[in-house]
Amino acid sequence: MDSLLILAIDIGTSSSRTALFDAEANRIAGTTAQQSYPLLTDADGAAELDPAVLLRAITQCLAETLGAYRADSTLRGRPIGGIGVSCFWHSLLGCDAQGDPLTRIITWADARPREDSAALREEVSETEVHALTGCMLRASYWTAKLTWLRRTREELFNGVSKWMSAAEWLQIQFCGEANCAIAMATGTGLFDPSRLEWNPEMMALCEVDEEEMRPLSDSPLMCGNVLIKEFPELNQVPWFPGIGDGAASNLGSGATRPGFAAINVGTSAAFRVMREGEKAQAPFGLFCYRVDAKRYLVGGPVSNAGNLRAWAVRELQLPDEAAIEAHLAQRPGPVTGLTLLPFWTPERAPFWNEEDRGAIHGLTQQTTALELLQAITEATYHRIALIAGMLPSTEKEAPKIIVSGGIQKSPSSLQRLADVLGQPLYPNDEPEASIRGAAIYVLEKLGIAIPVASLGEPVIPREEWAKAYARERDRQRTLEELLRKSGL
Repeated sequence: MDSLLILAIDIGTSSSRTALFDAEANRIAGTTAQQSYPLLTDADGAAELDPAVLLRAITQCLAETLGAYRADSTLRGRPIGGIGVSCFWHSLLGCDAQGDPLTRIITWADARPREDSAALREEVSETEVHALTGCMLRASYWTAKLTWLRRTREELFNGVSKWMSAAEWLQIQFCGEANCAIAMATGTGLFDPSRLEWNPEMMALCEVDEEEMRPLSDSPLMCGNVLIKEFPELNQVPWFPGIGDGAASNLGSGATRPGFAAINVGTSAAFRVMREGEKAQAPFGLFCYRVDAKRYLVGGPVSNAGNLRAWAVRELQLPDEAAIEAHLAQRPGPVTGLTLLPFWTPERAPFWNEEDRGAIHGLTQQTTALELLQAITEATYHRIALIAGMLPSTEKEAPKIIVSGGIQKSPSSLQRLADVLGQPLYPNDEPEASIRGAAIYVLEKLGIAIPVASLGEPVIPREEWAKAYARERDRQRTLEELLRKSGL
């Protein structure tokens, strides 16, 4: 069993990765592959992926990872025991009876259904829906997406035979069939995380039924002829259904037990804790998603993180990363006089105000592009801090927070996040926690115990700046409330 390998796939909104992991969930050096692809956007709020482009990217990643496997004499004799998949939550794809796409992959960031989510909130109680599903009635979820498609593209909607996530569609391409994991169904808004079944009331609200979904199961399917022909080493290897990237991230960071929390800051960001129990609930405004039948997550997502930073670097024509890092490292406190609402993409937790737009208050002729980048970064971290403050504590002490994602490339950003939160942060030894979590999910299903991850040295918040950032967070909330009351 020690020689067993796991093939992990991480499907993101801007790129995908593949890698091999050993039986202790350590990534095998030299086996990682990554392919990027464009998110298709427009002025109406579209945020979609082309299924064919995604399939090519995943196939290329598999070719590179398995090419490394074949080329390494110490690896190629070791069996691949399973395939695990992490996929961004809330994606929706409509297919015909043959499994061919009738829509693009509609991602969590697509804002076009926000009018429909508002109409749904007039029709039914969002508080009751949240208590029932763990999801809000907002544009990110299938409830609004399906309603929007039925309203705007009725003929297409009626022609769809199966609705699925990107993860299930890819499993069909490689295995011929696909199951919908509990951890993927739970992010649709149509699933009851306590009863572990599709909710008939939400299905009826969206005018879909269970027959239009993939079978609900955490059981794997064996790799099919299409995959085996190109990658014969995967013959009879079980492909486990894809799980949501947030669930995978907590698994991959080790934030799976009481006293621990996970933050991921990548394209988007999130703060999450994992709990056990049959009854899965969360405070209103936060999500409650299942990991499996025993465990669930409570937390909140932030839409504007690395994507907003990339916009700032591009549009403000900022210098290279080394220069940016040097500048930010020299500025330990908040940008004086700048208050920013980071809502370039409609924001989600904790307030889910989909009509709000980004705002910058306090610009002067002396404001620099680098100061704007810093203010944007701090504004995102304030949203994470708001979510963290809403999580009810089940322990006497604050949880140890493990941090993953692209933020780990910037020591100054880690320090700034610790200062904003006013809590120590523990950088994850596996920066891409989601792909490691996909491997751990498979190892767990195979009955292989994973060693408890040890924590490294924490990034300690600086008290002076933590107090300053708390004051800045109050300013952000005041600006947000003033603009909302004014109708701007």
